[in-house]
Formats: sequence, structure tokens, C-alpha cells
Amino acid sequence: MSTPTELWKSWEGRVVDEKFPLRQWLGSSDHSAVFRTERSGAGSQKAVIKLIRAGSSGGDAQLSRWAGAARLSHLHLIRLFECGRAVIDGTRLLYVVMEYAEENLAEILPLRPLTAAEAYEMLRPTAGTLAYLHQAGLVHGRIRPSNIMAVDNQLKISADGLGHVGEPAGPRAPSAYDAPEVGRGGLSPAADVWSLGVTLVAVLTQKEPKSTDGQVAVPETIPQPFREIARQCLQVDPEGRCTVADIIGQLRNPTLQTKTLDAAKVGEGHIPQARLKRWIAVPIIVVALLLVAWMGSKFMSHQPGVPAAETRPASPPPAADTAPAQSPAPFSEKANKTPAQKRVVRGRVLEQVLPDVSRGALNTITGHVKVSVQVSVDASGNVSQTKLVFAGPSKYFADRAMAAARRWKFTPPQVDGQAAASEWALRFQYGRAGAEVFPAEIKP
Repeated sequence: MSTPTELWKSWEGRVVDEKFPLRQWLGSSDHSAVFRTERSGAGSQKAVIKLIRAGSSGGDAQLSRWAGAARLSHLHLIRLFECGRAVIDGTRLLYVVMEYAEENLAEILPLRPLTAAEAYEMLRPTAGTLAYLHQAGLVHGRIRPSNIMAVDNQLKISADGLGHVGEPAGPRAPSAYDAPEVGRGGLSPAADVWSLGVTLVAVLTQKEPKSTDGQVAVPETIPQPFREIARQCLQVDPEGRCTVADIIGQLRNPTLQTKTLDAAKVGEGHIPQARLKRWIAVPIIVVALLLVAWMGSKFMSHQPGVPAAETRPASPPPAADTAPAQSPAPFSEKANKTPAQKRVVRGRVLEQVLPDVSRGALNTITGHVKVSVQVSVDASGNVSQTKLVFAGPSKYFADRAMAAARRWKFTPPQVDGQAAASEWALRFQYGRAGAEVFPAEIKP
């Protein structure tokens, strides 16, 4: 008997409602699945389609919620285009087609936490969007890193799970992101605030907060004012929590904004994230500050696809694009901060190896397949250990990325004049044209 995931994945290539092809399986649970699809019309626009089982009630209430969400208009809310009913292999389904997002925040957290400046740029638009929903009598219900996304150069949160205050939360696995009262009281603005608090702790520490004796401990390592905001969000009694309006008020504090941006420039050694075009895609170097950061893949010139393994000297990274982004711009992938008391010269890639993939495998790809690998590099510049951080949808492509990563060579970084060990994040991307990779040094 096939598992729910195997069943969902077997539907790749099918067509929903005679107009939405299931191009690539992106993920699923027991209750739903998400595929990449296309909207017919102007240039076959890329989109995402979510399928859920219709259930015995027929799904009228869910379709009504999706239709209502499609009428909403907010800069930081994923757009819903169309919804309806479909049947595949005798399974009655509901579907919603929505805006395609290149990345989500959950993909970056296994590699590193956000800086204070990045957390500020994430929290401000997210809280503002929740305020918009709450004023409309709606609640989000599923705020968490995987539902905070990047669309072009704009941060957006998901919109397919919106509901009204007091509605049941619906089927879901137990999660730290769900407020304690959700199971008995349903969705509420206070529950969204709890989820936002858990998200804030998770993005700054890479760990969800733990509950002890009915209280949630917010780590002392989180900088202010984020520690206090998280503490106010994570009150077990919903009446004792702050509101999103309270959070927005604290974020508007001019002193906070100045300190946060100063930390981005001085303490962290990088350009403030509001000046970057994209967030989790392509590495850049700002030469004056010796910074490695990630920018949108649309601003990289693509390496030619190589179906067999190829070793080549690494080419210099492109210059940073310092044009102002749309406000507020999402944070970007970058290196961890360098301790101020040590003189550090960054390492660099000496030889990079592209994955050995067959032309037949590449021809099965629609869009891109992404794999993230973290490598430990010894002081001589050789890879000593590899770790698969994000496998993507295909074991074949993940295995090829791991094999290639083991063969990379690096010029080691210098710490106080001495060669040092380092760690790198290698983000592999496969497409019909071939494979490419975006490296970023994350330690020291």
C-alpha cells in the first residue's frame, strides 16, 4: 500500500480541472499536497497549486474561504488566483492556485539564524500584514518560517489558510507554533501573535522555544527589543499577550531602527538588508566590507550546464547590486558575523565541482530543483565533512550534489595571520540547461 506522499507524488504530470498541469511535486502532508503549475494566458505564468481532499462535507466552506482570500489585496500577502473542485483517480479534491514563491524562510534556518537587522525586516511587514487581516476580521492561523516567503524582491506571507475568528483550526500535526488554546478555542488574533513569537525566537536561534512548568522560556541570547517582544507574544494566557499593533509600535521606535541598522553596518560587517534586491538565493561580496551575502538568482550570470562532473577554477563573484529594493526588502543569505577582536581574511573557492548528472535526468526537470549542502573544510582547504541540509524532492539530485561537494577545494581563511578551518554553504540548483552552484562561507 502506498503512503500518502507516494500517492501525491504519483500525480505529477496529471492535469487538474483540465487546465492546471501538475508540473512538479513540491511537498505534502497526509491531508494536502503542493505542486508547481502554470496559468494559461500571458506567457504561461508560473504558479503553485495546492490540493486537499474534499471530505464528506463537499468543501463549500473551504472554497468560500479561498474565494474571500482571493479578493484581498496587500503588498505582503501571497495572491490567490483561482479555486475549485477536481477528481483524480476517483479522489475528490479541492484546489487553490496561488502566486509562485521562489524561497521560504524555513529553507535558510538550517544554515544559520537571522541577524537582528534581518529579524527587524522580517518582523515589520509580517506584523503589518497580520494587522491588516485582524482589522478585516480574519486570522492567519499558520504563521511560521515555511509560510514567510520571497516573491521576486518582496517578502510575503501565505494566504491559503486564512479563517475567521473562532473557527476551528482544522486538521494539523501538533506544533510549537500553535497557541495552547487553539485546540479548544479555535483561531484568534492572539493565537497569531503566539505563532509570531515562536517564529521570532526560531529565526534568531534556529530553535523553537521550550515550555517549562507552563511558561515559555525566551533565550537570554536574543537581543533586545526582540527578546521582550517574544516574551510578550508567548504569554500562555492569551489575554496577557501583546497585539500586533503593540509590536508595530515598538518597531517604529526611531532609536531601535538606528541601532538595528548600525548593527547591520558595523557589528555584523554588512550592508543593511533593506538595500538588497533578494534574500536567499545568490552569494555576493561587498569588497569594501569583505562580506559574503546572498542575492537573488536572477542577478547571477548562469554557469553553463555540464552533464558530467567538471573541475574548474572558481570565477570571481559578481559585484553587489546596491540599488534600493522595494520596501521592505527581504533579508538575504550571508555569512555569519566575524568576531571584532580578531583579524579575519575570508577564504575563497579554489576549485568547484559540478554534479555529474545525466541529460535524461535533467530533461525531467520543470523549473529548478534545489539542494543545499554544508561542508566543513580543514585548514589546508580540503573538505573534511559534508552534511545534507536541504535534500529537495529528488534523492538522485541530492546524492549527486553531495558527491560533488566532497571534491571542492578552498583557499582557507586567515585568522590573525594563520590558516583556519571553515564551513561553507553550497546551494546547488538544477535545471534543464544543467547544474549551477552558489557558495557562501558561513564560518569563521
